[in-house]
Amino acid sequence: MTDHALPHDYPIPIDPADIDFMGHVNNASYLKWVQDAVLSHWRKIAPADAVASLLWVALKHEITYRKPTFLDDEVIATVLLEKVQGARAFYQTIIKRGEDVLAEVKSSWCCIDAETLRPARLASNVIERFFPDQTNGSTASA
Repeated sequence: MTDHALPHDYPIPIDPADIDFMGHVNNASYLKWVQDAVLSHWRKIAPADAVASLLWVALKHEITYRKPTFLDDEVIATVLLEKVQGARAFYQTIIKRGEDVLAEVKSSWCCIDAETLRPARLASNVIERFFPDQTNGSTASA
């Protein structure tokens, strides 16, 4: 994870419906968790006008499962925006139970205008909120 980006911790509620026939969380639940965590990160850091006018669509998730997750586990997803290129954002999400890494997720997302539903570039002042220790342009690409 990049030292200069603002991470976001998102507690994950595990529902009995998440549990599969083997007694642990079904792999499909991780996708829902990552989406919830990334969108929570966006809503927490982005300005209200950007949250209201821009939406996110997942383009790709690459999940590496490390350990199974169970119903009574206390799980936290730590989300980090790695970079922005045009209308695309690249995230890393680490899902942990205590110190145990349960899954690592690399995902890419497309920002879209809520009105036109067309791809939309993030303004530099929005991107800077996620990377407060870096100068404009060092993490975001046009």
